[in-house]
Amino acid sequence: QVQLVETGGGLVQAGGSLRLSCAASGRTLSSNNPVAWFRQAPGKEREFVVWMNGSGGTRYADSVKGRLTISRDYAKNTVYLQMNSLKPEDTAVYYCAADARDWGAFRGDYWGKGTLVTVSS
Repeated sequence: QVQLVETGGGLVQAGGSLRLSCAASGRTLSSNNPVAWFRQAPGKEREFVVWMNGSGGTRYADSVKGRLTISRDYAKNTVYLQMNSLKPEDTAVYYCAADARDWGAFRGDYWGKGTLVTVSS
């Protein structure tokens, strides 16, 4: 079983930056474990933000392309989300997720509890 803990959320002004971290424990996330970030804004459904497979391939939601960047450090068993040029509409709880293996399509086998990002205008 994998436990995921997100940190790094907070309050930032529009145009600012934050870096979220997602630390995994219980098992090492390897190249066989795709990872992803999702977010849920107040009153809205959870939505996809970005996905990364074990070979470094990525896919981003159109709304965040060019502003948010996913990365992972295998040695630290940690996934990151660098968030630049933040907008008020980026305000949400951000969730880290991982799969137990590469299923072909991301399933979200493991989830963190989320970290709140608030962007003020």
